[in-house]
Amino acid sequence: MIKLGIIGMSEGNAHPHSWSAIINGCYDAAEIDAMGYPAVSNYLKANEDTLGVSGAKVSCVWTQDRHISKSIAKTAKIETIANSLEEMVGMVDAVILARDDAKNHVAIAKPFIDAGIPIFIDKPLAITLEDLKYFSDQSAKGKFIMSCSSMRYSNECRIVKQEVSSLGPLELATAVGKKDWAKYGVHLLEALFSLLDDPKPISVKHLGVSGKDIVSIRFESGLLTTLHLFMDISPTFQVSLFGQKGWRLIDIKNSYSMFRDNIIEFVRSVEEGRPRLPFEKTEMIVKTLIGAMESLENGGKTVYLK
Repeated sequence: MIKLGIIGMSEGNAHPHSWSAIINGCYDAAEIDAMGYPAVSNYLKANEDTLGVSGAKVSCVWTQDRHISKSIAKTAKIETIANSLEEMVGMVDAVILARDDAKNHVAIAKPFIDAGIPIFIDKPLAITLEDLKYFSDQSAKGKFIMSCSSMRYSNECRIVKQEVSSLGPLELATAVGKKDWAKYGVHLLEALFSLLDDPKPISVKHLGVSGKDIVSIRFESGLLTTLHLFMDISPTFQVSLFGQKGWRLIDIKNSYSMFRDNIIEFVRSVEEGRPRLPFEKTEMIVKTLIGAMESLENGGKTVYLK
């Protein structure tokens, strides 16, 4: 049995509660609701028959607030609340860093990376090239680092992925989502990249404004894409593909299934001793994410991705 540590949490991110419940196969709906996440308890209830991940258990939790730690522990019947990250190092076989505030990822992940403990880091891995270089260097040294948006594993995208060849040569791909680029742009990028077998991006250009992000990406194949992320639109995550013979609209809604498949892939990776998702794919996506931010900061100039 793999002993997992869960690390959280950042504002508005319920992953420590939901992922711990998915792994341990139990949840306290009242506690989750009290913490302000009724949508989480709803999808856990709807999927009770598939809760629990074989071969793994969240046995330890640490957050910056002991009240929050106790809430997560109560939610998923986690046995131990660690007093520090350093204490957790000696208690677990692998960790899930379930915070999406990328500016803190290096500092929180470092004790585990230094100790050679496999780590999954919530999206986005990094929002600066300096932090990305740290993770890239550590991965190149053989450290076990896995990171992605769970949209890589969305059922809706995988269904259409089987049909992409029937659309003929692709001319255009678009994606639409809600909230800010720094935290949520990676969702659209991950869905699009995985759907297209992780094509190589050549350049990125920001055509919008902060809060109304419109990002154009050119791929090595010549495919053009535009991603639209607006703070004030109705919640949605959609991807559209347009080929010479057909088109498909993908409406991504099943959060539970993508979370569960993401967790299973991490557990399988720990069992096999290496990330099943190559770090290079994550690196390409994060460079594109950061490139769009650089483009916005420089008046929409085209940023070429090395």
